[in-house]
This record gives sequence, C-alpha cells and structure tokens, in this order.
Amino acid sequence: MSNIIEITDFNAPELDIYARLSENELLNRHEPEKGIFIAESPIVIERALDAGYSPISMLVENKHIDTQAQKLIIRCNDIPIYTAEFDVLTNLTGFKLTRGMLCAMKRQPLKTPEEICSKARRIAILEDVMNPTNVGAIIRSAAALNIDAVLLTESCSNPLYRRAIRVSMGTVFQIPWTFIPNVSTNYVEYIKALDFKTAAMALCDNTLPIDTPELNKIDKLSIILGTEGEGLKKETIEACDYTIKIPMANGVDSLNVAAASAVAFWQLGIH
Repeated sequence: MSNIIEITDFNAPELDIYARLSENELLNRHEPEKGIFIAESPIVIERALDAGYSPISMLVENKHIDTQAQKLIIRCNDIPIYTAEFDVLTNLTGFKLTRGMLCAMKRQPLKTPEEICSKARRIAILEDVMNPTNVGAIIRSAAALNIDAVLLTESCSNPLYRRAIRVSMGTVFQIPWTFIPNVSTNYVEYIKALDFKTAAMALCDNTLPIDTPELNKIDKLSIILGTEGEGLKKETIEACDYTIKIPMANGVDSLNVAAASAVAFWQLGIH
C-alpha cells in the first residue's frame, strides 16, 4: 500500500492535527466548513465512515497495519496513512492511543433542530453540559435507549471533541444531534413550537416521579438535563410543562447527569 508513510519528522505539518492543534482549533469556529475532528479506535472510525464522514488521514501503530487496521486502510486507500511504533505515537500525541489508531475527518454541516426532530417522538436536550465525557456518555445512552435526537445549547461541549467521541463509542455518528440556535425567547418556547412537551429534570419542589404513568402517554416529549453541579436554570424549569426527578434512596440527593440520563431515557423512551 503506497499511501503508508513512516513518521520520521515529528514537526511535519501534516501531523499538526494529531499533535499540536487544540480542540477549538480543530473545530474552526470562524470557518466551520473547514472543521476537523479526530476519531479514535477501529470501531469508532468505522462508524464515522458509515455515517458518511470524509477521512483526511490516519495515524496507525505499525503492528496494526496488517491486522485490525487493515480493513479501514483499504477502505480509505486514497488518504495518507502515517505510521510508527507505539512509543513514538505516544510521544507524538501525548497519550496512549486506544487500539492503536486515529483518523482525522472533516466535519459535516449541522442540520437544524427542525430537520432532525421532524419525525422524532423522544428527544434529549442538554443545557450547558460542559464536560465532554458527560456529553459522550449521554449520547451513548440516548442511542441505546430509544431517544430519537439530541439537542444542545451553545455552551455545551461539542459532541465531536475527541473525548466525547471516544466515550460515546462512536454513537455520536449514529444518533442525530445539533445545537439549538440563538432565539429571542427562552429556548424552551422554541422546543414547544416544535410540538414537544417539555420535562425538566430538576431537584426542586412539586416534581413528578419519573415513573409517573402520564409521562409515557405523551406523544412527543423532550427530556431536559442541566449542567454538572448547578443543574437547570430557574427560568428553564419554570418554562417547562413538567418538572421530574428520579426517586432516591439512602439519603442520596442526585446522580451524575450522565447516569441520570440513562435512567430517564430507559423510563421515558419509546419501547
């Protein structure tokens, strides 16, 4: 395979996307059509390719060239495949590669909430969830537990950050997601205009237990989850049709937002 290139110069500009560019630089907010993300591990890369994302180059540990990376290399035979020994790659990227390979890929234009929610019955909304691990874990739960789409406020961590992709096991490429646009009113009203009832997950008075039967009878429901620590904004809770919570035992007052999302999606998803 003539496109395999042994790494000899760590300073080669082709390797900047793996070794020297930050997540924000890869995102390229000023020119989003030129944005890039990094997919890690064969299964994640394969899911991204299956979703139609275009590869730019790969960074592969030598020993995987003829084994677990082979199928993907053949599939992407028109892009550069950079390779080196494990220790070299670890020094270059600053961390141990999961199953020995990375792939730089082009971002796709984001669809609108109207487009991805047009046929949805259950959606998740993330308000200011800034930890990429939590974003990835929530999206993985959403994909597994019958949620049709995920919407994020602009302050959320981007689902195509490397850690979010890795934690999601590539499900960020399998479930529709997008950011909620800036609107003049509370974004909850924007969601209601899409014909969804809104349920805020919050620790406050006058909440419904998450297993309240009437919630499962709602045709189109959005489940809104708040930022780590602070939870949802007061104005968000007040604007929602329902406020719900997970009943707790042993004096525990709350779960991590990713864990809470899995419980909510299982209980309220369409089975």
